[in-house]
Amino acid sequence: METIVASSVRQVKIGPDHPFVIIGERINPTGRKKLATEMAAWDFERVRADALAQVEAGAQMLDVNAGIPLADEPALLSEAIRVVQTVVDVPLNIDSSVVAALEAGLSAYQGKPLVNSVTGEEERLELVLPLVKKYGAAVIGIANDETGISEDPAERFRIAKKIVERAESYGINREDVIIDPLAMPVGAVRLAGSTLFTIVRRVREELGVNTICGVSNISFGLPDRGTLNATFLAMAISAGMTCAITNPLEENIRRTVQAADVLRGVDDNCQAWLQAQRIGEGESERSEIRRRRRERQGRRA
Repeated sequence: METIVASSVRQVKIGPDHPFVIIGERINPTGRKKLATEMAAWDFERVRADALAQVEAGAQMLDVNAGIPLADEPALLSEAIRVVQTVVDVPLNIDSSVVAALEAGLSAYQGKPLVNSVTGEEERLELVLPLVKKYGAAVIGIANDETGISEDPAERFRIAKKIVERAESYGINREDVIIDPLAMPVGAVRLAGSTLFTIVRRVREELGVNTICGVSNISFGLPDRGTLNATFLAMAISAGMTCAITNPLEENIRRTVQAADVLRGVDDNCQAWLQAQRIGEGESERSEIRRRRRERQGRRA
């Protein structure tokens, strides 16, 4: 069970025998008014900065979305992908609900991307899967269909299985399908977490494909979202999830993933963990030096 995606120069392997893959979520104008305004005006400086910051923080992939009302999404998405690929070398997740935008993004992309996404809806399957096959991409399959999002894990699993089998009928390898069981807000759906964990286990054991989700959805509307997100992510990884769309700039998310890699035995000799601790200690030492310098300056004043 290994999904391989790539930029023109870097390959990322997603699977239970590899480190957990963080897909940086921040290049998405939804809910980010400044980013949306700038992208609509073809100003991509913030996009460049967000790309660099997320990769520096440890994201192995980046999500790129250009869904702005009344904008030319196909043109914006393809340009955003070109811009991002000039500043970082990680693979990208091409994210759009507009099929024309997905095709524009795929045609601009250098390498083998992940496509976000296809659902179990017949029309969506017939439009998106041929594009995935044409461009040799991998694809995220979201476990809902024409009937909406079921609270029954067995129903969502049925849709996931349908997507995997339909992808194979188009000549897409099973390992190139990553299932999103859908993280619903636990504040509104009491069993949202346990439902997702159940589906992740079944998808891994019965379909043999990887799983993904948008982590922040689980905590929507609740306080202390950072703690909820990190704990949810640890539990999802324990259930078998292998990648997630999340914010690598959040320290608790980053540390949770690093610790999970150690405990799953995929961080060889704990090298990544030890390196992260050394970096953290260095940052703490530099922060203390800056604090003492400010204190000395204050006394002289």
